[in-house]
Amino acid sequence: MISTLPATAQSKPDFNQDLPLHIANLICVRAGKAMPFTREEMSAIDKAPIKAPVAVNFMGLATDEQADRKHHGGPLKAVHQLAPATYERINTEFGLKVRVGTLGENLTTEAVNGLPEMTESTVCIGDVFQYGGHFENGQDNSNNDSVQLSIVQPRRPCYKINDQIGQFTKVPNIAAWVSKQGISGWYFQVVRDGIIDADLPVYLVERPYPFATLETLWQLANSKEKYNTEVIEPWLAIECLEESWKVVLRKKIKG
Repeated sequence: MISTLPATAQSKPDFNQDLPLHIANLICVRAGKAMPFTREEMSAIDKAPIKAPVAVNFMGLATDEQADRKHHGGPLKAVHQLAPATYERINTEFGLKVRVGTLGENLTTEAVNGLPEMTESTVCIGDVFQYGGHFENGQDNSNNDSVQLSIVQPRRPCYKINDQIGQFTKVPNIAAWVSKQGISGWYFQVVRDGIIDADLPVYLVERPYPFATLETLWQLANSKEKYNTEVIEPWLAIECLEESWKVVLRKKIKG
């Protein structure tokens, strides 16, 4: 069985604690406008910080655009979050200076209370996070403006990452490298509409599948091995996991 976290991280603080748990602060919210891009296409991959509160509904941030609605945006890709560590790893690996926001994320957070950052090794499919509000004795005392978002799938890096970074420097196939590393962030489905803004607290309010880290999902998806049914079946039982990932996982079951 693939472990949920690397062995070196098992003894460190994690998010598997009594909920709700204040795990981070939201330090930046970004949105983009569809603009001329490479290959005579349009793209809104380059996201700029929003300076004022913005409404969030089932389709995402009200001021955010997606040029390619077939592959981006929609209820199962409403909001994208990416760990800043992804940029650190890309820049270190390829000797670049790619800035945060270049790869299309809407949300950037910063850890608090000695907890780890929100990354693929610490968040799980099905996690519900609340951005904003206030909890007291486990009860949500916030108004209805606070947004709740649930992780339903990792982001699959595409050629636009290569084209976006390639505008500044000639580089190898970074999208393939990011996919292999499993560090492309994740997509949220909106559980509760509201208003989002920088400097809000971020709470983990539900964790129905603590085994289902994105890191483990990427390991399974990228593996050339086949697995016993009992390894894969718990993933297939996750109702909110986007179907295309289940298709990949079914192919990993030993015949």
